[in-house]
Amino acid sequence: MSNVAERVVLDFLGAWRRGDIEELMSFFAPDAIYHNIPVPPVCGAAAIREAFLGFAKLMDSIEIENLHVAAAGDVVFTERIDRFRNATVSLDLPVAGVFEVRGGKIVAHRDYFDYQTWMRATGIPLG
Repeated sequence: MSNVAERVVLDFLGAWRRGDIEELMSFFAPDAIYHNIPVPPVCGAAAIREAFLGFAKLMDSIEIENLHVAAAGDVVFTERIDRFRNATVSLDLPVAGVFEVRGGKIVAHRDYFDYQTWMRATGIPLG
């Protein structure tokens, strides 16, 4: 691993498997921005926590498979498959993510994906 930012991002993505919101939030700066690009951004750690709790309540499990990762300084790009599961949903969602890391914390997290794929599988609007 060539870069601290890359390690932070990969550790964060791996933490989804455990579903511990406190662990997930430990990766974020207090003023971070989380943006699922099809919907408005979520600003600040408290709002990000609520967004993550929403995902956790909807799904029995969330796991992330990293396909490709590239880092340049404090910016990390990921190509992933985000796997969402519950009693009625089995969704493997292709995602491209961009993370900005400063001081060992994520300050910006943007995910790009096909919103209609999410909606067809879950019927649950985001944002």
